[in-house]
Amino acid sequence: MRIIEEFFLEIDRRWKQDVTLKIPLKIVGSGALLLQVDYDRGTKDSDVLETAEITPFVKNKLLELAGKGSTLCKSHRMYLDIVASGIPFLPPDAVYHKMVKLNDRLKHFEIETLDILDVVVSKLKRFNANDVSDISAMVAKGLVKHTALVGRFRKAVEGFLMDARAIDLPTYVSHLHTVERDFFRAPASEIELPDWL
Repeated sequence: MRIIEEFFLEIDRRWKQDVTLKIPLKIVGSGALLLQVDYDRGTKDSDVLETAEITPFVKNKLLELAGKGSTLCKSHRMYLDIVASGIPFLPPDAVYHKMVKLNDRLKHFEIETLDILDVVVSKLKRFNANDVSDISAMVAKGLVKHTALVGRFRKAVEGFLMDARAIDLPTYVSHLHTVERDFFRAPASEIELPDWL
């Protein structure tokens, strides 16, 4: 069993709050890759997207139980982080997959993982060494196709155009072009941005 699966099983075992319905946890970032793919790069954090079901009470209890510095963090060398929904660079129609086998073993939670293609799109925002490594591995495994990546990237751009986040889009486009050049050996795609950017 993967370490990240053991981590979520232990969170579920230690959860003391009664729930009538399982609490959905949307896993984004490298945690989503580790849960879906035979891939391991020793990530320390598992990002959970903040949703309506993650109430302030649930958020506080999750972070107390499995956040940075918690007992679970020390024993599993992994911690949970809650990410505000407006932060990730994602298409508005981001795709999630239920982790059926893992969910069958959970009493309190239901894990959904961000689709691999959308994880790669989201990593074009920060684009640090770990993000580049994750993207490279997904492309090398044949799990990300060039045209599909550009299509999802354009959708994410559309979602960011109408607010303050738009100012960073030229940087994300530059990151996409780096991936196209280095991992797909493809020319840079034309990404239309407003003139004011």
